[in-house]
Amino acid sequence: MARQIKETPVLKGKDAAKFLADVNKSKDQKASKEALEKIKKNYEKLKAISTF
Repeated sequence: MARQIKETPVLKGKDAAKFLADVNKSKDQKASKEALEKIKKNYEKLKAISTF
């Protein structure tokens, strides 16, 4: 039988402020070409071995 998934805790105070700052900062950043190539390469590997 599967385990129950625990509720996601609510961020409060400094943790919430830091999280929102990180999210807002990363909105404008794009992944480098090298990172995108690595992601695509890994995607192709997973696609090749997957069977649905």
